[in-house]
Amino acid sequence: MHILRAHRSKVFTNLPQIMARRSHSESPPRSAKRVKISHLDSESFKNGVFLAPMVRSGALPTRLFALKHGASLVWAPELIDKAILHSERVVDPVTGVVSYNGTSRAIWTTHPIEKPFLIYQIGSADPDLAVQAAKKVMQDVSGFDLNCGCPKPFSTHAGMGAALLTNPDLLCSILTALRQAMPPEITVTAKIRLLPSQEDTLKLVERIVNTGVSALTVHCRTRNMRDRDKAMIERLREIVDFVKGMGKDIAVIENGDCLGAEDAERVRQVTGAHSPNPILPVFSKTPLTDVHETLVPSYLRLSRYLDNHWSLTKFCLSQFKSPHTKVNGKAEDRRIREFVVKAKSFDDVAEIAGGWTGDEDFREIAHSIELRETKVNELELFSQDLNIEATVSEDSLLSKVVEQGSGNKYETPTGTQNPHPPGSDAPFVADFPRTLPTLISGQDPMTPTHTPPLSVR
Repeated sequence: MHILRAHRSKVFTNLPQIMARRSHSESPPRSAKRVKISHLDSESFKNGVFLAPMVRSGALPTRLFALKHGASLVWAPELIDKAILHSERVVDPVTGVVSYNGTSRAIWTTHPIEKPFLIYQIGSADPDLAVQAAKKVMQDVSGFDLNCGCPKPFSTHAGMGAALLTNPDLLCSILTALRQAMPPEITVTAKIRLLPSQEDTLKLVERIVNTGVSALTVHCRTRNMRDRDKAMIERLREIVDFVKGMGKDIAVIENGDCLGAEDAERVRQVTGAHSPNPILPVFSKTPLTDVHETLVPSYLRLSRYLDNHWSLTKFCLSQFKSPHTKVNGKAEDRRIREFVVKAKSFDDVAEIAGGWTGDEDFREIAHSIELRETKVNELELFSQDLNIEATVSEDSLLSKVVEQGSGNKYETPTGTQNPHPPGSDAPFVADFPRTLPTLISGQDPMTPTHTPPLSVR
């Protein structure tokens, strides 16, 4: 699973209880030395599983749960440039939630703990407005994605979304303007749909890639297709190969008919895409079962704590379904879902929430994000000892560490038998770390407690 190397959020300086909540089985990093964590770049979009941008469903609580359950990056729902430009940025002094408020309520909310993983999707048909909107929110995000795929009239009637597919000059001018206006540590990407002709699709892809984007997401349906129509993911492999043939080392991300971690593996096999873009906030290889027990209560508590609007909260909960729900739990899942949809406020679902302890749910999520950085820092420290250039992919860095640590550089020279000391011509390895990092060995060298292996999220 792709894990990002990202700046430690300042929020942790305001949450001392996070460290106090660590169990005794969790030891501190093996060195006090800190590694400089880099920003997003084109590598950040490879070997990952991402939360797709979804209107209404991609709310702050959904994004935080996606990160908790293994998402590498999360996309905010599309926000129209003019709407965000007329909003006011307000920070809640208690929760740290950043709200961009309209005349009656928040247009969009975020939190500093998701910033290293957060991509903001812009709806625009004007390069100048797109840049103004990006500058308005750039302090709270790590990347911008231009929506060139939404087929809904509210987007296309103003020349935005999928309407840009038939106006490639405007589409590319917006991307070029964003790339020129944004600092290099902020990525610019685009999401498109397939054109009816594969030849025309490749021509468009070529133009987009040449604007300097860090990644391209392809929704494998045409503008006229809807979710009920099967996505044509088989067309994506040619696009992936085409981009590679251009000599552009950027990720091509698949979107469409991908519902979670299991689908992600299938999509990779069929398309060759660098990363899939599921639409459900569950990305762990260990799927959630009985959503009414494992997700709904906590989602309710967190939503109330973060002041997520009630109507938005219950809409999101109505969308959450798991194919892994136990047979004897399906009726209860349905009952809880119907009860939440009929409720008129958070007070009506207090019994389901089991107490309003959303601050604890938030600290748990913040802690899981903190542990992500700690794990990657361990690998980076270890890779520095091996003189391996660190990358943003935990899996690729892990493979390099293991390969280098067991490769020719540290093998006993030919003619020297173990367990006797190596001969005089053996490479000097006195500075080689005596223990592997916890997430490689599965054992914590500082305590005898077993630590879950890397594949467990």
